Amino acid sequence: MAERISTLSDVTERYDVILCDVWGVLHNGIDAFPAASEVLTAARAAGVSVVLITNSPRRSQDVINQLRMIGVADTAYDKIVTSGDVTRTLIAAGPKKIFFLGPDRDLNLLDDLDVVRVPAEEAEAIVCTGFFDDETEVPEDYHDMLVAFAARKAPLICANPDLVVERGHRIIPCAGAVAAYYEQLGGATRIAGKPHSPIYEASLVAAAEAHKGPVDKRRVLAIGDGMPTDVRGALDAGLDLLYISGGIHAAEYTVNGKPDEAILNAWLKRENAAPNYWMQRLA
Repeated sequence: MAERISTLSDVTERYDVILCDVWGVLHNGIDAFPAASEVLTAARAAGVSVVLITNSPRRSQDVINQLRMIGVADTAYDKIVTSGDVTRTLIAAGPKKIFFLGPDRDLNLLDDLDVVRVPAEEAEAIVCTGFFDDETEVPEDYHDMLVAFAARKAPLICANPDLVVERGHRIIPCAGAVAAYYEQLGGATRIAGKPHSPIYEASLVAAAEAHKGPVDKRRVLAIGDGMPTDVRGALDAGLDLLYISGGIHAAEYTVNGKPDEAILNAWLKRENAAPNYWMQRLA
């Protein structure tokens, strides 16, 4: 069973590097969780290098700007690696005529890449960062378009593998939900973010740069709240994991407003997941 800890400092001395998820751990899309920034800042003061690893489809600097606006402290981390960063490699290696599915704020993901945006019927691939309107849309709204893409074997390059995210107190679908639906329709997807290996490889490179030396994976702690992304990715990468129970899966094991440890451990067992530690919120 996962060990319940009361604060990150309970285990800090066991690690040289922390790979920390962002959305659901440091903020909920609207408000920052100040205690999370404080404990990561303290970990850095104790000599631990902190790399934020996020499935945001945006590039690193855009996420840094967003974190500052929300109120996440710059002192909480050394570097940040985004799904957007590693997905640019997939886009560059893919077909040149692409249909862009996502909000306009994500368009700079394509900057300086040798691709051209075209209408859906002319495209050879989809680059998906999300929905045109994630407040109202679901993957099924794109059914006809996706069926047509699948029929001509166009790949869907997914820049954000998250299925859902917590925005304030609501659950909002992400590009990963579109990718999963596309696969159900027989389409092929290309994904580099969590839980896939490219983003972990890039994050460990960033960690070595921050730590100014080689990184022993046995002394790397991943932190996250998403079962199909953070948990699967960290465990597949052979990393120790601190599971944050108060994120997107909280309803699975919350009783009277608090996580029930027995129900939580039973749920983790059903999911075939064995994090090393857990806590409700990073604090």
